[in-house]
Amino acid sequence: MEVGNGLAEITPISAEARRHPRYKFDTKIRVYPRNSVVVRGETVDLSETGISAILRVEVPLGEIVRLEFSLPLGDVEVHALVRQHSAFRYGFQFVETSSAHDLIGRTCRQLAVEQAVANR
Repeated sequence: MEVGNGLAEITPISAEARRHPRYKFDTKIRVYPRNSVVVRGETVDLSETGISAILRVEVPLGEIVRLEFSLPLGDVEVHALVRQHSAFRYGFQFVETSSAHDLIGRTCRQLAVEQAVANR
């Protein structure tokens, strides 16, 4: 998988009340829409239930896509529903329970701890 990883900031995004906090997270992402070529972009934030990314090519709302990206704890391949689209920013909701979901959850918990330490 040709995706890089890097952590932009480790701050929860609390503009909205959510069940799972979002954390700013910057890494390369590949989106594989059905019947289309791979779409490459950069992530914006991550939560246990979804991820948002900046994409320069349109991806249909409501479609299930395969996502590939890297986390500090390892590479992830997961299916997600395209939930939101605003300009070039897309919101994806993870739709499967898998080892990838476990890795995402562990990463979010690690980001939460790092955020707590950074705010002391």
